[in-house]
Amino acid sequence: MTNYNNAYQLPAPELLQTMTGSRLLIGTLIAPPVKIIFDNQGSVPVKIGTDVVTTWKTFPAGEALVLDNALEAFPEGTRFYGDGASGDFSIAYTYIKQ
Repeated sequence: MTNYNNAYQLPAPELLQTMTGSRLLIGTLIAPPVKIIFDNQGSVPVKIGTDVVTTWKTFPAGEALVLDNALEAFPEGTRFYGDGASGDFSIAYTYIKQ
């Protein structure tokens, strides 16, 4: 495990994508998240995963999921893909800066 003495938490740029009915890249993590929020802001379900085929979780309309202390759960460079008929899907997270 990484030593986080003299480190602080910063917000990363939001990953946001409008769903179109095809599998789309929502975004790529710039660092491992400490806290991460997955938020289906639309009115239809959205399937998300870390590749173009596999579904990790289907988010019903309006559902959000918060992973607190997700540190080192998703490595830097992890890509998230989504598939839904319409609406926006957002991934917001914070990360540690040394």
